[in-house]
Amino acid sequence: MKKLIATSVALISATAATAGSVIYTPPAVTGIEAPERMGSSGAWIIPLIIAAVVLLAITQQDDPVAPVNNGRN
Repeated sequence: MKKLIATSVALISATAATAGSVIYTPPAVTGIEAPERMGSSGAWIIPLIIAAVVLLAITQQDDPVAPVNNGRN
């Protein structure tokens, strides 16, 4: 009889120990944060191309070759 009581006490205590806590605590919600923008995003390339085209258009010289005479002028 003592072995039966000792076995049932051991079984009950082991079951209670592995059951977990009485109060349920849900896991923390993991939020997905947007990565911070770095300086190398490439947004500076478009203004650089626009500035280069404008500079090329301003500094380009007219061609000194006379227009072709097609018989109409």
